[in-house]
Amino acid sequence: MTAPSRQPVALLVSVAGAMLVALDGTVLLVAQPGLRHDLGADVARVQWTSTGYLLAVASLLVIAGRLGDRYGHQRLLFTGVLGFGAASAGIALAPSIGWVIGLRAAQGVFGALLQPATLALLRLTYPPDRLGAAVALRTSAIAVAAGAGPVLGGVLVVHLGWRAVFWVNVPVAALIAALALTVRPPVPRPARTARLDLTGAALLATVLALLVHTLTGVPEHGWTAAPTLCGLAAVGTLTVVLVRHERRIADPVVPRAVARSVPVTASMALLLAASAGLFGALFTATFALQDVLRLDPLTSSLRVLPLTVLMVLGAPLAGAALRRHGPRRSALAGTALLAVGVAGLSRLDATSAWWAMGAAFAVMGAGFATVMVTATGTVVGDAPPGCAGVVGGLKQTAVNVGPTLGIAVAASTAATPAHGSTDSAAAFAGAMSTALLLLAGCAALGLLPAALLPGRTTDRAHPETPAREGVAEGVASAAEEASTATS
Repeated sequence: MTAPSRQPVALLVSVAGAMLVALDGTVLLVAQPGLRHDLGADVARVQWTSTGYLLAVASLLVIAGRLGDRYGHQRLLFTGVLGFGAASAGIALAPSIGWVIGLRAAQGVFGALLQPATLALLRLTYPPDRLGAAVALRTSAIAVAAGAGPVLGGVLVVHLGWRAVFWVNVPVAALIAALALTVRPPVPRPARTARLDLTGAALLATVLALLVHTLTGVPEHGWTAAPTLCGLAAVGTLTVVLVRHERRIADPVVPRAVARSVPVTASMALLLAASAGLFGALFTATFALQDVLRLDPLTSSLRVLPLTVLMVLGAPLAGAALRRHGPRRSALAGTALLAVGVAGLSRLDATSAWWAMGAAFAVMGAGFATVMVTATGTVVGDAPPGCAGVVGGLKQTAVNVGPTLGIAVAASTAATPAHGSTDSAAAFAGAMSTALLLLAGCAALGLLPAALLPGRTTDRAHPETPAREGVAEGVASAAEEASTATS
């Protein structure tokens, strides 16, 4: 297959694979109540159908990216989508909630293989001057899938039951896998073939899984409870072991060129802080709108709409700002806007005008779009040769762990009045305000790594072409996060 003829097929495979994952996440939310009643499970165990998936994805994204760099992203995509479909069929046949939880974790493993490969396939088949249009189409498809997920899920659950939500993945996954075999993208060969560090990979996966598991338990146990402290201590201890191991071996799971790159590591820290602030604020705002302001779900979603609009529309503008003003100024401005927007939400109450709340959400959206475009563009532009997959996995890990951290901060803070002597609306509103101020502080912490980014685009280690690819991917990432935020 020639280069021009493989591009439409690669685009179709990339779009379909990304849509499959986006649909699965939003459709599951609608299916969970029916699943709980049918299998006789309690709410806590049903929640593990989502938590188990998140643990698997967050712990394996970096390793999946490394495997793609070594063995080819086409192979990882084929394996990931085929396994994703097989796990979906298993869930549809599951006799108990335990089987569903285990198979959802397996689905997360294959989802981790699939996600980095869908975008990498486009980078391998499209020239830089056409990559932006392909990525934009993929991003639009993801937004459509995320928005259509609840509607499709509702139709399937009402007419066919919750198992149909997973059956529908099977033929789609099989078709994507078949198409993936027909694409033969050019695979640049690294200077030498590095061995995969299995010990380091296992340690990294364990650290990330323990971290996510500990953070998801904070709302239930609190920050000072034994499970949380023990979990954080285990994470710290294993991290020290991992760092020492990585320093001793010749081929660490995170290449030294990546670990020593200040722009890459600073971008990861920035994404972690920004996503924690944004998604923690969205979690808090959802309860504030419905439990404090007494708005119905539809009205609440309309209040948040300015955030989505500014994220989608602001991303291309942020790309232009990045090219003109450089990563450091763009990141500092975006982080400041995000922190100001979250802090602005903390000042609002039942007497506030609707436009004031909309303005706060709009500022948050514009700020987060700028951060996403800048950090992602910097990561792609500064990724060492042959390390695009592992860098992409690190980036996806940051935007998976960040929301978990933000929600842990929000839930543990906002839940305080519920355990006290009063459950009054005023006390609950006060706790929400405190949570939002803490989350604004989390976002503001991103100013520190933002200041470490290159001052100008020309300061980057790689020239114009990687920079343009990075901006295109950053615009895509911002729009994808917008679709996730409103799902």
